[in-house]
Amino acid sequence: MDYEEKNMIIDNFRINDHGKIFIIAEIGMNHNGFYDKAIELIDIAIKAGADCVKFQMRCLEELYSQDALDVSKGDLSTQYTIGLLRKFELSYDEYKKLAKYCHDNNIIFLCTPWDIKSADLIEKIGVSAYKVASADMTNYALLDHLCEKGKPLILSTGMSKKSEIDNVVKYLNSKKKKVKFALLHCNSTYPAPFKDINLNYLKTMSEYDIPIGYSGHERGIAVTLAAVALGATIIERHITLDRKMEGPDHSASLEKKDFESLVKGIREIEKALGSSKDRVITQGELINRENLSKSIYANIDIRKNDVFEESMFVFKSPGQGLQPSELVKLLGKKAITEIKKGKPIFKSHYQNIVNAKKDYKFKRKWALPVRYHDINKLLETTAPDLVEFHMSFNDLDESPDDFLNSKYNCGFLVHAPELFEDDHLLDLCTHDRSYREQSVIHMQKLINVTINLKKYFPTTVKPLIIVNCGGFSKDSFIEDSLKDDYYENLIKSLSSLDSDGVEIIPQTMAPYPWHFGGQRYQNLFMNPKEIIDFNKKTGIRMCHDISHSFLACNEYKWDHLEYTKLLAPFTAHYHISDGSGVDGEGLQIGEGDINFRELLPIINEYSKDISFIPEVWQGHTNNGEGFWISLDKLEGKL
Repeated sequence: MDYEEKNMIIDNFRINDHGKIFIIAEIGMNHNGFYDKAIELIDIAIKAGADCVKFQMRCLEELYSQDALDVSKGDLSTQYTIGLLRKFELSYDEYKKLAKYCHDNNIIFLCTPWDIKSADLIEKIGVSAYKVASADMTNYALLDHLCEKGKPLILSTGMSKKSEIDNVVKYLNSKKKKVKFALLHCNSTYPAPFKDINLNYLKTMSEYDIPIGYSGHERGIAVTLAAVALGATIIERHITLDRKMEGPDHSASLEKKDFESLVKGIREIEKALGSSKDRVITQGELINRENLSKSIYANIDIRKNDVFEESMFVFKSPGQGLQPSELVKLLGKKAITEIKKGKPIFKSHYQNIVNAKKDYKFKRKWALPVRYHDINKLLETTAPDLVEFHMSFNDLDESPDDFLNSKYNCGFLVHAPELFEDDHLLDLCTHDRSYREQSVIHMQKLINVTINLKKYFPTTVKPLIIVNCGGFSKDSFIEDSLKDDYYENLIKSLSSLDSDGVEIIPQTMAPYPWHFGGQRYQNLFMNPKEIIDFNKKTGIRMCHDISHSFLACNEYKWDHLEYTKLLAPFTAHYHISDGSGVDGEGLQIGEGDINFRELLPIINEYSKDISFIPEVWQGHTNNGEGFWISLDKLEGKL
């Protein structure tokens, strides 16, 4: 069965093994007959992030035999059950109001019919699918009736033998009026003992080649999370206001905090599951790979035209050059340039690579990312309008005289470090006052260094300083209502700096920034409205990082082209590279998903004179190859 055939749609939600987990908050009868409690439970489901709430409807006279309904004849367990059902049932009008409440609050309303009359009443209310209880797996009359309505079915398999499950799958597949259906693995005891749940049966059920899920009645959330990891694409769990309430389902239900934890855990797992495609190195891993792995280094001074021999090389960290496994490809090749002892080996040392042009043609100023140690080498082959110093905290203690010539014809700007000594990640926005004050001290040091650099670049009167201002958190995004206070902290931090002679420009941010191989959650300088409000309030301009903003647009479903238009009047400088997904930043142009054919004309129209750099991650390696490739691709288009 192909992807589309296997696909099942409930409202606008696509259920299959390629996407988001469909989470059903099973309210059932846990409202205990109180409409207000039903509303309260729906609100819990919405706040937790469930996709659907489900109730149950029974017409007792249809469902039970006359003897069972006769309290003098029925056995004790049946009497107890029927007594609770009569006590807890809501009216038809109340179900209609609940369905409308769900619709108005963007959560799917479903209701399990336990009999044909109830199914017809639920149809009148309006549902996009039907849930079939485990007790009705073999009730073909009810299944036939539901199939005639032409809507998807979700069937729980509790209390069923394998043969019965096989038979119902065959039966539904044989129907002339076919409907899409899914099966939920289930153990129908309340609560279910862990030893009886048998999650591995999900693997067997996957052989039916239909959507498979799990309906859990166990204590806690661990088993349900494991079901997601094993391939469940639908999850159903009972929720309750209080597990001590009267009724058979409450003890196997989740209260508010546990249900929220379950949904959060499911969403984390669905992201983590990924796919079975080829293993790829993530952006964070690439950062760590460079820092932690080894590469091939020159063990001696190697002259031009020397033939490479094994004794010439050694393996050392950081992994900035060729991987050790590439050594065999080196042997016997000739060096096309001299290589100093202790330097990493690149392809540029033995094969021709993309080289810089002396003169690039742009209609705006362009900058080249540099460090103290490589500026002169890079400027030997090309002539940018500006250089952008990407500072490390160690650079702030270096003497520029040891690296720089007396005067340069180009201008300059500075990119502030994110990390300072003692593992201090710059954060000018945090509520931690002492941490913020330390960040201010680091920023003031950078400003002083920047002002000192002006003597080397006499054409630059007021250099830009690009800053990732902070506003990140470790474990989750902050509430939108809290962001104003963080922006206010930033304003206080910036106002405390002696910044005469420089212009500080915050950078637009990605939602999941990489901080030296680990991810954080970014909260500020992503939403265009917030950025514009901040710019208007303070007069502070921005560095618009195209890759960062693209990732933010992907995360929040914003239009990237419109985003760029909105920020253009407040942009002082661009960082241009490609991007992918929500955290694939700094990619070579053409290796991500940004539509540069449509984006670059927008930049030209709305930001005619604004400078830029090609900010490709690791663009400086192979003698700046990444930068030259980017500039070649952008030449004549900016």
